[in-house]
Amino acid sequence: MATPSKNMKAFYKQKKKKTTGGITKSKSSKSTKPAATDIAQLPHGVSLDLKDADIEEEERALREFDMNMAYGPCIGITRLGRWERAQRLGLNPPKEIEKLVKSGKVKLQSLFDGRM
Repeated sequence: MATPSKNMKAFYKQKKKKTTGGITKSKSSKSTKPAATDIAQLPHGVSLDLKDADIEEEERALREFDMNMAYGPCIGITRLGRWERAQRLGLNPPKEIEKLVKSGKVKLQSLFDGRM
């Protein structure tokens, strides 16, 4: 009986196909992936840019609160619920956020609600 390694190599010998043409990768370094935030998916009038001049100070403070992970995750919970949870855990959330949310003039849902 012949050695198994020689038989296996001969049996499974791979041959490359000789093709002319075909599809080649471009040498461009630019990525064609879409941006992480697609503007078309945002609700009307909502912007993720914190430097917008038309955003009121209250909304700016709430967005900063939403983006600050020191107070825990904000997915699936209202801003008031998140503030109360952070207070219970001793994380000292800003008192102005509680006043803004309880005033009823701002949205209760976080900046990321419905996007994740």
